[in-house]
Amino acid sequence: MNLIENLTGELCKIILPINEEVFFGNPKSPLAVCTLSSMKLLKEIANTNLMSKIALIGRLFSENKGIDSLVRYVISNKNLETILLCGKDTPGHRPGHSLLNLYKNGIDNERRIIGSCSPDPVLTITKSEVLKFQKQVKLVDKIGETNISTIKLSIDTAVKI
Repeated sequence: MNLIENLTGELCKIILPINEEVFFGNPKSPLAVCTLSSMKLLKEIANTNLMSKIALIGRLFSENKGIDSLVRYVISNKNLETILLCGKDTPGHRPGHSLLNLYKNGIDNERRIIGSCSPDPVLTITKSEVLKFQKQVKLVDKIGETNISTIKLSIDTAVKI
């Protein structure tokens, strides 16, 4: 089964390439914004003066490799204290849902996100890394929100720079 999954994943990369888009703003800001699968929202925010209040903004499409990367990045950047989750969650994979469950519940002994209903919420990060992530940041759940005015209010509330 793994061979088929790997081949399917490689085929998807060719047919439906996903740009690894991350935009950096104010390096002193303790706030990161994750727009989940809402690429238009990501670019819209990245092209505003909101970036003066945001350390970085990026997207999250998968409940495994994407979350692994996000957690590793966050714990390697001690100044990050808050992650605002907004935009539409990827249908089927629901990485936003999985990230919230990771934050609330952690992982089991097989590194599966406890409480996730995603199809493959198995991570490569360790329980120690999950604990660091849980202690370091606060997640602000605005999943589903795509209105930039509403998101601006959440950013203003989260960060006073």
